[in-house]
Amino acid sequence: MKSATVSALALSTVLFSASTIFAQELATKDRIGTADAPKTLVVRLTNDSPNNSDPAIAEGYQKLFVDFIKKHPDWKLQMQFMSSDIGTEQAKMLEQAKAGNAPDCAAVDSFVLSQFMVNHVLADFTPYFSKEEVDDLFPFIRSGITDKDQTIRAWWWDTDLRVLYRNKSVVADAPATWDDLKKAALASTKEGMEGVLFNGGRWEGTTFDWLANYWALGGKLVDDSGKPVFGEGENKEKFLKALNYFKDLVDSGAAPKRVTTIANYDDMNAAAAAATTALFIGGNWQYAQLKSTLDEDDFKNWTFSPIPGPSANERSTGTGGWTIASFSKDKEKIEMCANLAREVYMGPANALQQQLPTRKSLFDKYEVFSTEANKTFANALVDGQARPGVPIYPEISNQIQIMMGDVLSGTKKPEEALDAAFSAAMEAYKRL
Repeated sequence: MKSATVSALALSTVLFSASTIFAQELATKDRIGTADAPKTLVVRLTNDSPNNSDPAIAEGYQKLFVDFIKKHPDWKLQMQFMSSDIGTEQAKMLEQAKAGNAPDCAAVDSFVLSQFMVNHVLADFTPYFSKEEVDDLFPFIRSGITDKDQTIRAWWWDTDLRVLYRNKSVVADAPATWDDLKKAALASTKEGMEGVLFNGGRWEGTTFDWLANYWALGGKLVDDSGKPVFGEGENKEKFLKALNYFKDLVDSGAAPKRVTTIANYDDMNAAAAAATTALFIGGNWQYAQLKSTLDEDDFKNWTFSPIPGPSANERSTGTGGWTIASFSKDKEKIEMCANLAREVYMGPANALQQQLPTRKSLFDKYEVFSTEANKTFANALVDGQARPGVPIYPEISNQIQIMMGDVLSGTKKPEEALDAAFSAAMEAYKRL
């Protein structure tokens, strides 16, 4: 019996080693699939991939990609990865696409998708997704991936939203209005906290997180033709009201002056871990990050609620996310890219990273989205608003970032800074 047991153990060891070697052959740092596969798809991705900095997430993605390529054995994926400077990476990729040397398949940030559309560099995904799959998308997602001819130009696979996080041991009740938040933040400073934190540095997060306040007032950035309108008429009045609200948070001490240097959501996680803040505006994905970062007892104190509005009935939240798109003119490669979007990202990757799905039915399909937290996030998408899918948006965002820095630092008065931002946006619009 002992000899038989040893033999069985030896055989299982050999089989395990063989399967491990096989998996390694199918997955290297820059390739998924066998080296001699006859067909190649060049894929450029963010850290939503085997390149993720979290070892567990990276391993999860590698498994998803290996399982995917096993279903398509004639293919190998030649992997490229973007740096964390997403704005520069996306701008570079657009220029490459216009020159005809972009990757076959790539991650495109939803907020710049319209730029790729108007430059006619995206392949047609319409044949590869069913009407049922498209109809299952949230409305703002569906409109975001289709051009004016209703052609699907990308597949938007994950979305997110912004919420107000708070430490219940310091701030017991959820602030419902701007005034509530200011009072709660000021009260927290008396307990040694630095008040409410939010993005105020030079990056897209600053614009997007703040826009919830402007949208809650009913403000619009552009009209139906895509022309900037945020600096004129009623929109200007609403814009100034939302801008002055943030300025008052800093001037009153309800928010620290250092918000002008915050340009990364990780800064808020670090402050929560260091117990220097009890309030911050962040993304839904940070809830899972807090859970993995904080001690269990500390994490129990943290919760979230909708971003406060000017009144309890006036609320909005920004919704973003990533798409997968193809730049190829080869139908086989376009289909393979669409397959990647469906089989790896549309559902499995959502569950792996707990990133909110863009299809309603997927909330019921995956157990991870049945938690109270994720149910709450899903319900909050009702108030979600995506950035306008117009070519001028990135420049509007850029000008708002500059404006926010000037106003919060006291370099310029709000109306002066807004007028400068609107003028620059209009000049850029004329050049389109």
